[in-house]
Amino acid sequence: MGRTPRVEFEGAVYHVMCRGNRQEPVFRDKSDNEVFLNALDEACGRCGWRIHAFVLMGNHYHLLLETPHANLVDGMRWLQGTYTKRFNARHKEWGHLFQGRYKALLVDPEGDYFQTVSSYIHLNPARAKCFDLGKEKLSAYPWSSYVLFLHPRKRPEWLDVERTFGCMELLDDSSGRARYEEAMQKRVLETACSETPWDVDERWTKIRRGWYFGSDGFRDRMVEALDDVMDGKRRDSFVGGEVNRHDVLAAGRLFDGSLNRLGLSLSDLSKLKKSDPRKKAMAWIVRKRTCVRNEWIAQSMEMGCVSNVSSFIRQVDEATEGELFELRKVLVQLV
Repeated sequence: MGRTPRVEFEGAVYHVMCRGNRQEPVFRDKSDNEVFLNALDEACGRCGWRIHAFVLMGNHYHLLLETPHANLVDGMRWLQGTYTKRFNARHKEWGHLFQGRYKALLVDPEGDYFQTVSSYIHLNPARAKCFDLGKEKLSAYPWSSYVLFLHPRKRPEWLDVERTFGCMELLDDSSGRARYEEAMQKRVLETACSETPWDVDERWTKIRRGWYFGSDGFRDRMVEALDDVMDGKRRDSFVGGEVNRHDVLAAGRLFDGSLNRLGLSLSDLSKLKKSDPRKKAMAWIVRKRTCVRNEWIAQSMEMGCVSNVSSFIRQVDEATEGELFELRKVLVQLV
């Protein structure tokens, strides 16, 4: 039996989770956590994602992820593939890092479903007893967005706390953050006193085992969307194509902007060498900011063999001086 297709649509919210292959660690040390968060930062920049909560838990991770554009599949392919390559390079290993397919639970943005998933994610370290529940606060665990909820100056641009706070009728100010911390510490205490910490909230079972988390009306809409995918209708409003609309438009804008910045025209591209530094820099900025495939880049920029694109991009990425470095500085200013 084939895999059930992902349901993708603009504004979709997912609880994304994936474990290490054979339950082995995917974050072995501080640097691994930092490498993953850097990759997540890049993925959000490419895909326009908003992250509402996250936690890195040694052998797995959780994300509460919103896709303003229908690009979960392409974005997750890039995120997990990129982190795997960087992890393997760091530890001089090879092969699969993650266990099978990542889980993507559709989350109803209405009611208290959203806030429940956010709390579930933030309380993972408490349930796993990653710190002394009797003496330390939840903020003692550093690899979670919970710490960033309490310290706004440390937040990356892609972390959105307002939606979770709004579900709890809180503002993102000193008073609201204090009340949020108080509420979460109360949940930590409930977890510490429970013999079954994974079932303190009966709704958590649905988060762990279901394919959606929401109202009956939300379920019916998602079933209809899934039926359309299974029937081969593939509505544009629900399913991202192999290269989704957001990425094609964004890549097109970067392509045009790059030509303008470099003083080039479309007709100039065919006259330049396939390995021209300006083409490499253009490929780099498009790959940096979007999830379009290398095939799109190679064809649009007349770079010849697709297999060369990754090498060209890496050359720009690693440049510390010279022409590629200067070209990168010029194009990185593109919005």
